[in-house]
Amino acid sequence: MASRPSLKSKPNGKGGKKGAAADEDATAAATTVRLVKEWTTWTMKKAKVVAHYGFIPLVIVIGMNSDPKPSVFQLLSPV
Repeated sequence: MASRPSLKSKPNGKGGKKGAAADEDATAAATTVRLVKEWTTWTMKKAKVVAHYGFIPLVIVIGMNSDPKPSVFQLLSPV
């Protein structure tokens, strides 16, 4: 199984920034990663709901706009 990349910020080793500037950069990076994760999760949840409740109405609308104009009963009947 392929390894997944980690989105966690890694601590600075030798030669890294020192002091408050390093902490601010790490905090800003962690906040950015957290916000991107939250936004992505929120977007995917909304997309799932839209796809779930919007697929059948989309098929009906496309069917009603097709060339031989069927009635709603013909679209909904299984035959």
